[in-house]
Amino acid sequence: MELDGNNFYGHLSSNWGKFHNLTQLHISKTNISGCIPPELSEAPNLYSIDLSSNHLTGNIPKELRNLTLLSILQISNNHLSGNVPVQIASLYELDTLDLAGNNLSGFITKQLANLPKLWNLNLSHNKFIGNIPVEFGQLKVLRSLDLSGNLLDGTIPPMLTELKYLETLNLAHNSLSGLIPSGFDQMLSLTFVDISYNQLEGPLPNIRAFNNATIEVLRNNKGLCGNVYGLESCPTSRSGSHHHSHHISKVLLIVLPLITVGTVMLALIYYKFSYHLFQTSTTNENQVGGNISVLQDVFTIWNFDGKVVYENIVDATEEFDDKHLIGVGGHGSVYKAKLQTGQVVAVKKLHSVANGGNSNLKSFTNEIQTLTEIRHRNVVKLYGFCSHSQLSFLVYEFIEKGSLEKILIDDEQAIAFDWNKRINVIKDVANALCYMHHDCSLPIVHRDISSKNILLDMECVARVSDFGTAKLLNLNLTNSTSFACTFGYAAPELAYTTRVNEKCDVYSFGVLALEILFGEHPGDVVSLWTIVDAMLLMDKLDQRLPHPLNPIIEELVAIAVIALACLTESPQSRPTMKQVSKDLAGFQGDCNLAVVLHQ
Repeated sequence: MELDGNNFYGHLSSNWGKFHNLTQLHISKTNISGCIPPELSEAPNLYSIDLSSNHLTGNIPKELRNLTLLSILQISNNHLSGNVPVQIASLYELDTLDLAGNNLSGFITKQLANLPKLWNLNLSHNKFIGNIPVEFGQLKVLRSLDLSGNLLDGTIPPMLTELKYLETLNLAHNSLSGLIPSGFDQMLSLTFVDISYNQLEGPLPNIRAFNNATIEVLRNNKGLCGNVYGLESCPTSRSGSHHHSHHISKVLLIVLPLITVGTVMLALIYYKFSYHLFQTSTTNENQVGGNISVLQDVFTIWNFDGKVVYENIVDATEEFDDKHLIGVGGHGSVYKAKLQTGQVVAVKKLHSVANGGNSNLKSFTNEIQTLTEIRHRNVVKLYGFCSHSQLSFLVYEFIEKGSLEKILIDDEQAIAFDWNKRINVIKDVANALCYMHHDCSLPIVHRDISSKNILLDMECVARVSDFGTAKLLNLNLTNSTSFACTFGYAAPELAYTTRVNEKCDVYSFGVLALEILFGEHPGDVVSLWTIVDAMLLMDKLDQRLPHPLNPIIEELVAIAVIALACLTESPQSRPTMKQVSKDLAGFQGDCNLAVVLHQ
């Protein structure tokens, strides 16, 4: 439910908790007031709440801990008071917590460090006191930390230097003192920092975030020094004049041997480099397997320490050995990798350049461009990427149960995949496509929706994956492409046109929905069915499961009706994914809703 930017007044109703199928509640930038109703926690499928920029008062309800699927909580720029309830730390799916611009007070809740998936933590412009919790160093995947505009004191905890993936850090307008921890020199992912208006002193760390900083993000401290215009240079230790000649002798004794050794090493490097150029000019450049270690410009992984992560992934997969292979797609092979931190990730290595040339590199670029736009609980998260002319791979979150295709093929897993789970997976995919088509800055067409590209986690929450053929749609341009969809899921118009739009995904979704109901692909005759066949299709339900009873059977009929509407031959007659998602979410046991949708 998205009601942002309206001129609403009054209190937030407690009745929102009665909408058990509600997944998003976005009512930001309105004039609503009063407290956040605790009853909101009774909507168990909520994964995103945005109530920012309103006039809400009172405390943050501790009952929100019951929203176990919640991944985004944004309630910034209100008038909330009290502390952050410790119960928030039990929302283990939370990746964004934005409480900025309120009247929250007391010590910062250190238990927030128990949120394993937290990417973005913003507690700025409140009235928090005390020290920065040392426990925040445990937030291993944190990308952004903003504690500015509070009443914090003490020193910057050295434990913060454990945040190896941190990109932005804002500690401005507090009362922090002491030196900046030396471990900051290793925070190579950090690209922006603001420590202005504190009592900090000493040298700046020698990393990009500080080297490229302006005086505005460093001003009004006690005694910072470094190579930034507007700061004093750091003092260097000098010997007295009576030791001057002895000092020069020591320097010469140290430097001359180093120069000699350095000259020899440069000569060796030049020889090795020349020899390598000779080798590569006389051997096949596409033989990547044994030459991974000599590739140049190997890693571009957001702002991480690319070389370290690259080496970890190569080690974890034993140079992409087949024993770590968990899947093969049209554009690449997927490997399971356990990093040194203990985190398990999925690594999609594009097929070698020899097998695809520029088309695979273009596919890789498309996937990066697309995934950096997407942030949704039903879309696989991208952690980083490696881009090279001979070796390219993507690093994703690892989804435990694997693909929907494998689950449906395996009888034991298919039986455990009961009707309620199947209905929820269909809704998950619809929500993901609705987001991609209607909520991104430019609509995104996946173009390859199929059971092999739907992954399920241990709770059977679905994630759409594999954006190797995804296309960003600029609505002002003609959108055409070569055929990309998996056989059996492609919209019929792709047989005679290269024009692509969202309705191609709608068709593929219809095939997928029936496949989930039937337990197998519905076959080539799918286009011959009509809406009136929906009840007859119930005879084709997956026979491995018990025959469903009401109200499940009514919901399955409605899904079949919606799926058949998606399979209409004319693209213009198919519903949008926003209509489909809304209809699936609003279904209350009356299949006439779906019939109205098609009409």
